[in-house]
Order: sequence, then structure tokens, then C-alpha cells
Amino acid sequence: MAPQTAFALVTGCGKGGIGEALVIEYQRKGLHSIATILPSESSDHLTDAGISWFHLDVTSDESVEELKNTVRELTGGFLDILVNNAGIAYTMAAIDTDVTEVGRMFDVNVFGPMRMVHHFHDLLIKAHGTVVNIGSVGGIVPYVYGSSYNATKAALQHWSNTLRVEMAPLDVSVLTIISGEIGTNILRRDIHRELPRGSYMAPLADEFKQHVQRSPNTTDRFEYASKVVAQSLKQSPPAWFWYGKTASTVRFLDMFAWRTIWDYIFWASFNLGKLRDAHRTSAGVMKGD
Repeated sequence: MAPQTAFALVTGCGKGGIGEALVIEYQRKGLHSIATILPSESSDHLTDAGISWFHLDVTSDESVEELKNTVRELTGGFLDILVNNAGIAYTMAAIDTDVTEVGRMFDVNVFGPMRMVHHFHDLLIKAHGTVVNIGSVGGIVPYVYGSSYNATKAALQHWSNTLRVEMAPLDVSVLTIISGEIGTNILRRDIHRELPRGSYMAPLADEFKQHVQRSPNTTDRFEYASKVVAQSLKQSPPAWFWYGKTASTVRFLDMFAWRTIWDYIFWASFNLGKLRDAHRTSAGVMKGD
């Protein structure tokens, strides 16, 4: 008797991202990969790779339920792997945050995975499956200009921890990935973002522009995908798996250094002394007036 096909569903598989690399790797490992993309995104890269794909908006319960019905029919009511990968970024100083933008990001990065698990949990339980939540070192480290994104990943990672404990009696594993710097295009929507006029952070306007337009040193997304997929296919996946540029450094310092080590590191790397000097000069002038 031929072995039953295993199915892996990955959200957020637009061209050039982690999701695309993951579904290709699951397919390479012999699983039936199921990719999701937004209705506004091209599917050519998935069709060319021979990967099943469907439209999904993780912020919509109706969209998630529609996908579940489709997947249930395709798989016979089972789902072996669910990877909550869909995510967006928002780069801005904490005091200048647009809460509407942040609300949208939480809806995708945090509530999206919650919706997926809420609707797909019975398929996962029937398969003794695994949930993979794609977190980030941003959920550990106070990266400057990333406060809101960091908050979504911290929330996802803590929710994922509790989900792991609750799903264990139901024979479902939960794996949280703490991703370092991975080569994707997630930052492209912020490339033209600027600090608002009149911001207290304005002395760092040039540095902020350089930050959003940076080309960071990253880990190749296909290399990353091979490691993540291998961990998720283990009979007993680890609770957390750290991988990608900076991940090892962050893990070491988070475990052994004092909590404010990042204050010193980022003070220098984000030129915060320049902001302090400008603020004190301005405050002195105002006091003198």
C-alpha cells in the first residue's frame, strides 16, 4: 500500500519571500505543498514550480474558512504542517507611530496565525500535525524604529509558546522559529518612508532614510527554508529554532548579557548621541528664551 501523502500549507508565498522558499522545500522533501497568496499577487512563480496555490487574506475569517473547505477537500480532512508565515513590516520611531498602520500589522502578523489555527486545528489534530510560527529576533531585541513590528513578533512568540503547551495533549507539535536577517523583500513597502515633519526624532532624518533603504547582510532564504523544514519534519520538533544572520548573537546575548546591553549597542549603531545633543541644544535655547 502506498504511503499517504503528507500536506504542508504555508501562508504568505508571494514571489521573493520566505513562504515561496518554504513551499519549494516542502515539495522537494516529497510533501504536497499548498501555498497561499493575496488576490493582488502574481501566482506565476508557484505555477511554474508545480505548487498548488490559493488566494488567502489572513485578516478575513471568511477567506480563511473558504480556504479550509478547499484544503479539507484536497487532503481528505487532514493537514500535516501549517506554517504561519504571512507578515508585513512597519518602520517608524515609536513616538511617531501611526496606530492605524500598526493595527493592520497586528491583524496580519498576530491575529492572522490565530485565525489560521482556530479554523484549521481539527485538520491538524486528525493528522497529529505540526504548527510552525515564523517569529523573529525582533521579538527579542529592541531594534530601533521597529518597536511596532517587534511587538507583533513578541506577541506571536508568546502566543506560540502557550499554544505549544495546550496542543501537546492533542498530539500536535508547535515550533516557533526565531528568524535572524533573511534575504526577502519584506522591507520594500517602507523604502520611501520618512520621519514626520516636526518629529522630535528629526535630527536623525538622514540616518532614518539610510536605515529604510539599507541592504542588510542576510541569510539566503532557501538555505533558511531547508533548515526550518528539516526541523518541522522531526518526529518531536524543538520548541524554538533560531536561524539566520544575527540569530546566534542575539540568542547568546539574550541568555547571558544584562538586559540593557542593547541600549549600548544601538546607541552607537543608530547614532542616538546625535539626537541627544540636538535635543539638549534645542532645550537649552528654549530655556534661555
